[in-house]
Order: sequence, then structure tokens, then C-alpha cells
Amino acid sequence: MTRTPVALDTAISRGTRALRMMPAEQIARLDPYMAQFIGYRKSGLSMNNIIGCPLDCAYCVRHFWGNFEQKIPQLIETTANAVQALVDHLGFAPHVTPIQLYNKATDPFLPAVKPELFAALHDLDRRGLTNLVLLITRFRVTDADMAELESLTHLRVTLLFTYSGIEDARIEPIAKSSITLTSLLTAGRTPGRRTKVILYWRPIVPGWNDHPDTMARVLDAGRDADGIVFTGYYHKPENAEFITSLGIPLPYGLDDVARRKAMPAEIDAKVVAAWKKSGISTSLYRKTSCGVAAAHSVADYNGHWGVNDLCDICPLAQQTLCRDAHRAPTTSELDAIFDTLGYSSPVAFDDGHVWTHGLSEQQRYPIQHQTGYQIWDTTLPHFHGNHGRSLVGFTPDEADQHHIAEVRRDLEHQTRFDDE
Repeated sequence: MTRTPVALDTAISRGTRALRMMPAEQIARLDPYMAQFIGYRKSGLSMNNIIGCPLDCAYCVRHFWGNFEQKIPQLIETTANAVQALVDHLGFAPHVTPIQLYNKATDPFLPAVKPELFAALHDLDRRGLTNLVLLITRFRVTDADMAELESLTHLRVTLLFTYSGIEDARIEPIAKSSITLTSLLTAGRTPGRRTKVILYWRPIVPGWNDHPDTMARVLDAGRDADGIVFTGYYHKPENAEFITSLGIPLPYGLDDVARRKAMPAEIDAKVVAAWKKSGISTSLYRKTSCGVAAAHSVADYNGHWGVNDLCDICPLAQQTLCRDAHRAPTTSELDAIFDTLGYSSPVAFDDGHVWTHGLSEQQRYPIQHQTGYQIWDTTLPHFHGNHGRSLVGFTPDEADQHHIAEVRRDLEHQTRFDDE
């Protein structure tokens, strides 16, 4: 199953020369989540009208939606229509809502995807929008690509280079090549660049890439970046089965599967210790929005200051920026946003966040981005010290669990009362 960089490049050039529209009958068979080409994610409103990727990362989230075997990128909607749908989305606020392009089902810098990426960026830029735009890639970014990005005059673009340091080509076929590192170096050293560059250190997985030497190598690769963001790995049955089929021992047990990424406290501490030991000046962040916001010298649009045990590694200047901008929304402000989005939920103000009841993540994130304040739901609670991560390697505090149960009972009661 081991692949070589030459084979990888051959597959990419052969499979992505011409981007075609996926046949309607094939679109109709897609998982509903994959067919949804505009959707909300924690890091922004996401546009994904292209599906298919030949990079074959064993842990790819496309396993979850039965789309991993779609290697050749194909359109499921024209890019012009997709951009219009994005800006027409109820949750989109000009100059406010962070945008992600091609982060769910392909890589934006694959040869045939890249023209669509640049078409989308120029379309948005011509509208005078200054929204933050996140582009996640592990593929080839050239000087010409950087010149194209630098030609944008309004959008605030961040390149997030996914680089894990994993060396097993069964897990990451691209691992034995220098593609990602070369791209990171090219982007980071672009003279006078306006485009921001983040080393996206993910996934960090025990036994795969947590050896001190590996961590030191990854950190060294981030010297020219505007920040380093680290995170864990989605452990679910679908990718666990595929990883096992490659003869690779699972990093976690099947009893540890979760809807959130696994990042045990022990691994978190190990990453932070390695960063401090490295002596590099590049800042380290636990959350994507924190790294992106800091790179652009703005407060975190996800309002993580409300969970500021996450913020102890952030630069003091960024902590001050986020602290000064952190303000709880008023009930009238929330009511106005709820009305615009067509949502209904009781709310409870808590320490650094607002509780809702029965709102999905896609419903909560636009509220969060427009208020810059954490919006939590009682059905999907966050625990202090482990915000937004799975409970693998973490034991929630009993007092925290008790408090969440009390809030849940109160909001459930309000919901029943309102229904009457």
C-alpha cells in the first residue's frame, strides 16, 4: 500500500486535468452533507461545490460520508452560482463572516481546482468584501499562485498549510514528498506579502507523529509562518476501519470514537512543551480562528476569550486584543440575529458564553461569528479545559457536569413553557 511521490504526482496530473460537472444522477446519490455545497462550520461559512481528491490521506473525513473513493475532483455546481449562494446565505454578513473555500471535499490547490479557487476569490474581491478567507491546503503553492493571491485588494486571505510530520506514506501518501514544505517555504518567504500563512499542524496522533524529534521538525518548518495552529484527529468507525485495513495500529480504541477531534491533555502538554523548547518566535494556537485572527491583528471571531484557559499560550498583545473586544451580546441583539436566521431558542448567559437549547452547530456558528462570543448548546456541551475536543484522555470536572445539567434543565423547562 506504500505510495511514492512520483506515483502521487502522476495520479494527480492524470486525474485532474479537466474539471467536469458531476452527472445529476451521481449528485442525487451523494450523502446529503456532501451535496450541501454551502454550509456553516466553526471556522467560517464554507463553499464546497467541488468534490473529489486524489491525495488519499488515510484519516480523511470523506470516509464518514462514503466519498473517499471519489478521487477525481468534479463540480456539483458552477463556481459562479456557488459564490452567489454563499453571499446570499442567511448567515452571511459582509465584512464579518469568515469564509472557507474548498475545505471539505478537495484541496483548493489541485491543478484543476485552482482555477475555480481563483475565480471564486476574484468574484468575492470584486464585490469589495473584506471578509477573512481561509484556504486549507497541503499541495503545491507556487510563486505565481502567491502573486495571484497578492493581487486581491479587499479580501483578507490566510493560507493554512496542513503539515503533520507523519512519515508513514500509508497514512499520508504525500508524506515522503517535499510538496507541502516547499509550498510553506514559498508562501512564507514571499516578499512584502499581504496574504497570511499558518502552519496547520494536524492531525497530531499518539504513535504517529508525537515523537520529540518529529515535533521539533514540524515546529522548525513553521519559522516563516505567521502562526502555528495544532489540533487532533477525528476518530470514527469509518476511518478506523480503513486505517486498520492498511495494517496500521489504531491510535485509539473503538470505544473512543467521538464527534469531536481527539486531543488528550497529555498530547496538548507535549506539544506546548516542544514549542517552548524549540525557541522559535512563531506563536502557537489551539484554535484555528485564534491563529487566523492573530495573523490579521484582529480579535478572535469565535470569542474564545470566553474560555480563556485556551489562551495561555497566545501572545500577550493578542490576549489584550481579544479581552478588550470580548463583550456579551444583549438579548435584543440576539433576538435580531435569531429573527434574521429564523431560529428560536431560549438563552442563558453564563461565564464567557451564552447557552442555547436545540440549536445545531450550523445554526450556532453564524450567531457566534456575528457576536464574537461563544454560543454553546446544552445538547452538545463544552467542558472547561477541553473546549471543542473529544473526551478521550480527559475527565470532565463533576462541578462542571452538574452546572451543565442545571442549565439544560432550565432551558428545557423554558422551551416547554414557550411551546405552551
